[in-house]
Amino acid sequence: MAFRYDDEDESPQTIDRREGPYGEVALRRRGERYEIIANGCFLMDTSDGRSERLLIDTALAALPADREAPSLLIGGLGVGFSLAQAVGEPRWGRIVVVERERAVVDWHREGHLAAFSGQGLDDPRVEVIEADLVTYVRSAAETYDALCLDIDNGPDWTVTEGNNGLYGTEGLAACRTRLSAGGVLAVWSAQPSATFEKSLPAAGFTQVRTIEIPVKRGVPDVVHLATKPT
Repeated sequence: MAFRYDDEDESPQTIDRREGPYGEVALRRRGERYEIIANGCFLMDTSDGRSERLLIDTALAALPADREAPSLLIGGLGVGFSLAQAVGEPRWGRIVVVERERAVVDWHREGHLAAFSGQGLDDPRVEVIEADLVTYVRSAAETYDALCLDIDNGPDWTVTEGNNGLYGTEGLAACRTRLSAGGVLAVWSAQPSATFEKSLPAAGFTQVRTIEIPVKRGVPDVVHLATKPT
């Protein structure tokens, strides 16, 4: 029998809808769940969060144990599971969240999604940069010990056409530049991507691996991990 959410038959209620620089973004509630929709495309909801938390934990575990206060870039605030996991770990130093949609930031600051991000935006280690992640990765001057990216449904299922550039040769080269030596790239995906996994060594990354997270229905979520050589 296929798994069903308890509230699956309930009609979604739109809490907020805004026109942003990349089109429409909406926050919906379906029973106890909140959903983020971009240009009619489902992005994520608050039903689980295990894979988003694992995105952060696996990146930290892959860093050298003696690296003090490693810096973290989270690409995409989403429903806040990754940020909450990061601020709950005292080992992390500076935490930068790059989010292109002002509406998403507001939903966390103004209460609809604050419970899921654990008030993480108030943590003194956290800085929010309102920018397109692809542009930021290519143009920023800073480097980080870990990049944890979750802006699409995966490398093979992007939300906007411009995001394709993040997962190709130039985008991965930019990610590598943004990492310190020995730094870790972690990319969330709603399904495994053999093509993306193969592209990581070609872009100069080592220790490439894919971690699968079983879900209650459908193919597993995954976290693609890779390390910049020292």
